[in-house]
Amino acid sequence: MPTLYFSALFVIAVVAMVATRLWLASRQIRFVAAHRDAVPPQFSSTIPLTAHQRAADYTVARTRLTMIEVVLGAVVLIALTLLGGVQALDLGISDALGRGYVGQIALIGAVIAITGAIELPLDYYRQFVVEARFGFNRMTKGIFFADRIKGVVIGAAFGVPLLFVVLWLMKQAGSLWWLWTWAVWVVFQMLVLVLYPSFIAPLFNKFEPLKDDALRARIEALMKRCGFAAKGLFVMDGSRRSAHGNAYFTGFGAAKRIVFFDTLLARLSGSEIEAVLAHELGHFKRRHVLKRMAVSFAISLALLAVLGWLSQRVWFYEGLGVRPSLLGGNEGLALVLFFLAAPVFLFFVTPLGSLSSRKHEFEADAFAATQTDAQNLINALVKLYEDNASTLTPDPLYTAFYYSHPPASQRIDRLLQHA
Repeated sequence: MPTLYFSALFVIAVVAMVATRLWLASRQIRFVAAHRDAVPPQFSSTIPLTAHQRAADYTVARTRLTMIEVVLGAVVLIALTLLGGVQALDLGISDALGRGYVGQIALIGAVIAITGAIELPLDYYRQFVVEARFGFNRMTKGIFFADRIKGVVIGAAFGVPLLFVVLWLMKQAGSLWWLWTWAVWVVFQMLVLVLYPSFIAPLFNKFEPLKDDALRARIEALMKRCGFAAKGLFVMDGSRRSAHGNAYFTGFGAAKRIVFFDTLLARLSGSEIEAVLAHELGHFKRRHVLKRMAVSFAISLALLAVLGWLSQRVWFYEGLGVRPSLLGGNEGLALVLFFLAAPVFLFFVTPLGSLSSRKHEFEADAFAATQTDAQNLINALVKLYEDNASTLTPDPLYTAFYYSHPPASQRIDRLLQHA
């Protein structure tokens, strides 16, 4: 493919992505605002108008911030690619450090650092303006910056060795380097799943064993019915950072554990907590986690195969504003450019992933209804929608494109069939 054609295709894809995201966001804002002054009849007896309006305002505020992020992200992307940002970084770093592994890892790190630095003010605004305005933020500025420093350190500790291995494979493993890299990536992902609950998550939050004996007995009985074995039941101090509530299970194999946010336990009754956990266990029983992992690994294999092909095409580099070195050492460049450009093209398959995720949520709800009283899950969902200021009236098209969970009305309609 000639360089000019690929550049044109990239620009068209970026424009289409930005236009689509802004159009969908504007639809969401208009639709939510238009339904702000009336609680849907289905929720009129359980959610007050003030809570519904708060959820609408919160959704609009977050969506408007997302629109700014979309535009800024596109500007940064074009600046790094077609306007020569990556090219300038590559020349400067290669002059200082050479085109060996150190120089290539430094290039990747520099691009990550630049994009992270640009995103930081928006993250700060989201946390201390938007979240604070609606009463969700409980994070101090110290925790905010400490979390990011920890993230950088952990990312470097895991990422630098992984990058070294990938770059070595790209250089030494021949034309099928991408297949070996995929195998390394799968092993790495599995390792993170094992290490995360016991070693990574505790660096950010405090986890304590569930102390409520009655609730523990109820949950253990549920797990026994579902054939689920976990290493432990833990309560996480989510209230240090946010008023949002949640529950999840994490880990892999013998390292699986169930985690409740303290904010969730403070809000729901024992029967409602059991119902929420039954939903989470539904994902386990329906093998959603394994299915998602399999799809993720298949997609990563396909993407690496594409990268393996593109990395040998000069037009791939030049079409994104970079002149590859004739002396070699372009592996880091290939990784940077691919992971900058790939999300632009993958954006258009987003609805497929969202559709699959919503299907899994319906299946998990149906499973929960067979293990607990469906009305308890309905009650829990209503409380969580109100407490988390989740809009009850999202735009249908926006929902179809983005939502990983079905809208409240659809979930509760389905659950009422089991009540």
